[in-house]
Amino acid sequence: MSRSAHPAGPRHADVLPEGHYSAPAADLNELDPKVWAQTVSRDADGVVTVGGIDVKTLAEQHGTPAYVLDEADFRERARAWRTAFGQDADVFYAGKAFLSRAVVRWLDEEGLNLDVCSGGELATALSAGMPADRIAFHGNNKSVGEITRAIEAGVGRIVLDSFQEIVRVAHIAQSLGKRQRVQIRITVGVEAHTHEFIATAHEDQKFGIPLAGGQAAEAVRRALQLDGLEVIGIHSHIGSQIFDMSGFEVAAHRVVGLLKAVRDEHGVELPEIDLGGGLGIAYTSDDDPREPHEIAKALTEIVTRECESAKLRTPRISVEPGRAIVGPTAFTLYEVGTIKPLDGLRTYVSVDGGMSDNIRTALYDAEYSVALVSRRSDAEPMLARVVGKHCESGDIVVKDAFLPGDLAPGDLIAVPATGAYCRSMASNYNHVLRPPVVAVKDGESRVIVRRETEDDLLRLDVG
Repeated sequence: MSRSAHPAGPRHADVLPEGHYSAPAADLNELDPKVWAQTVSRDADGVVTVGGIDVKTLAEQHGTPAYVLDEADFRERARAWRTAFGQDADVFYAGKAFLSRAVVRWLDEEGLNLDVCSGGELATALSAGMPADRIAFHGNNKSVGEITRAIEAGVGRIVLDSFQEIVRVAHIAQSLGKRQRVQIRITVGVEAHTHEFIATAHEDQKFGIPLAGGQAAEAVRRALQLDGLEVIGIHSHIGSQIFDMSGFEVAAHRVVGLLKAVRDEHGVELPEIDLGGGLGIAYTSDDDPREPHEIAKALTEIVTRECESAKLRTPRISVEPGRAIVGPTAFTLYEVGTIKPLDGLRTYVSVDGGMSDNIRTALYDAEYSVALVSRRSDAEPMLARVVGKHCESGDIVVKDAFLPGDLAPGDLIAVPATGAYCRSMASNYNHVLRPPVVAVKDGESRVIVRRETEDDLLRLDVG
């Protein structure tokens, strides 16, 4: 079939069905720099390049689907966060967004700390040489084994998430002859403007100890009495994909109120406050994220103002960007398989991946952009839905977007801003193999997480 032989779906705005999509760009060959990594551009033939290498070459060398990560962009974003907060604050990269040993080494070289939330993430960090005292250990149900390993390794802080964990960590630390630095994670009753399943600060959820009813104050009271613990501060995380700083202002006011209560009761001014992460990125052109220096300035001013009002010394601030660093640095490269126009509705474009490599659309109703990247096209735009190869009607990668009307099987398309959570949450649903992560820089590519093989799948099946 030629590239223009198949019947196209609806093309003009006056016949489009209702839905959540933006009007087509004036030129579908343009790439919005807000949603693509910094080195992404098109060459003279309209083929997209990243890190000095084109996507056709990447597809030939590494296959599709593949996560393509711009190493220079990652390092630049990490550096921007480190510079924005300076030496008087700490930046902990949230490993849950995406973690590999290469990423750990990049973070170490760029001077960032790392937070982990499982034994596997801790093992990855330690195996790649991240100094243990620059690791924070999160999680609402850390096992005895995980806690023991973290304390033995000398992690810089463990974030305590419940009354039971306060006792558990204290007991393990004392049995090992250690005094473990800890923060108390509290929920402050602030719900960020985000999806219900990724909001984490309102009381009715699994994370943290509520400030309401004096529970957080009681948690600090108990932790201060235990010899195995050194309480260094309070941790608060209000949600994910946040653009509005007002939620942080309310949260900081309530956290500082707790710090004041601790000082008044115990004569102790806790030296640190961790405001978590959750800062948003641009998944589509409609998103407008803040720059790291703007966020640093706003958060520092909020905490300083609240502490001055409470007559407290300003504590050392920590933040935990994950998505904000790695999210924009990568895109997922797919090959188009089948194209199915539905008259009067939209055109379904099936790719060789799907919900196994990006569950966020199905799970969070997330919105993404998409572009034809293997050639230039001047065809009329068509409203398309990019779907995967899985046996699920909800297997949607991009709900609604405009693609060129001459799109054809064999074309390469790419979904930007997939660096965060896509590989971390990837699965083997339908026994589909998880894609590789390919790092690109200065015209060269290298695999930092290899593609799974059928042997990998069968090796675990001992039946």
